Amino acid sequence: MLMGSEVYRGSSYGEWHPLRVPRVSTVLDLSRALGWLPPERFRVSPRAKAAALTAWHTPAYVAALEAAEQTGSVDQATRDRHGLGTVSNPIFPEVFRRPATGAGASLLAGELLVDGGVIHNPGGGTHHGMPDRASGFCYLNDAVLGILSLRRNGATRIAYVDIDAHHMDGVEQAFADDPDTLLISTHEEKRWPFTGALGDAGKGQVFNLPLPRACNDSEFALARDRVILPAVAAFKPDAIVLQCGADAVEEDPLSRMALSNNAHWDTLRALLPMAARFLLLGGGGYNPWTVGRLWTGNWAIVSGQDIPDRLPPQAEAILRTIRFDRNSRGRNPPDSLFTTLRDSPRPGPIRSEVAHRVDALTTRIAQMPGRLRTM
Repeated sequence: MLMGSEVYRGSSYGEWHPLRVPRVSTVLDLSRALGWLPPERFRVSPRAKAAALTAWHTPAYVAALEAAEQTGSVDQATRDRHGLGTVSNPIFPEVFRRPATGAGASLLAGELLVDGGVIHNPGGGTHHGMPDRASGFCYLNDAVLGILSLRRNGATRIAYVDIDAHHMDGVEQAFADDPDTLLISTHEEKRWPFTGALGDAGKGQVFNLPLPRACNDSEFALARDRVILPAVAAFKPDAIVLQCGADAVEEDPLSRMALSNNAHWDTLRALLPMAARFLLLGGGGYNPWTVGRLWTGNWAIVSGQDIPDRLPPQAEAILRTIRFDRNSRGRNPPDSLFTTLRDSPRPGPIRSEVAHRVDALTTRIAQMPGRLRTM
């Protein structure tokens, strides 16, 4: 099931904000144009109520976020305490409704997955949200709320895998000391929020893999095959949450990674059979063509569709209508961003620093309780 809402089409963080670009609406439009989204496979994301959000967020913060939407502004004390009304987390007309919709989808997903299955919530993945404040474009933390919902509905061991270009700081704060939640994050080193060092392990099961600039498909495949998949297999989860931020793709303006979308898709395919319950989230992604193509490909994979070599005219037209004029990476885009979903692979050499970091985590994985001896 794919969950989405028109609130994403009709709202923006502001004219100059990185999240001014269309993302979820592009996924819905492309999926429908390709015939991949019949009514029975789509569900409108509900808007979470304030009481549900306080499963992790403080009542004072939720109230401040609601009030910010009602009044269209915040005072200095609210800005200082809750991080609202900043350059990164501005006040806009749907400042409560939009994040509450992403959170509502992840909360509902935990209930709907009680008997197993896969749900794709591209409007989710807001992994920087903190209990009492907005952070990093994230007003709420739907990933944390989704994990809590899965747990309330019977999942006892949950693996959270985050392949966004930015570290999963909010989710780590929530579950770093929880032995029943596995946390894995691959992210660009020396990039905001400047957390997630290789040695940061918490008291539970936390694996952080900072990757250098220009990380290529070959290096990411090494991380996937020697860190992500072995750790998840050893943990034996009954539910997996994959945060599939698209900002690690080469064309994204907010990172300097060099992946193709194949890296994300190969990780998704490998993880899907490893747990009965699977919640697939969006996340970062600030080039409208690359994020829309990647997340539409995600839906193709989880719904059993074949990704065509070339898009049909109606799908191509959707991508050609997108404008991205205020960023250097939006100038003169290659024709492949309009005519295909799949990037050309971007292999490359495996640098020694990547291999050494992978080796360090491989050693830790070998020491995980209950590790599968056949691996």
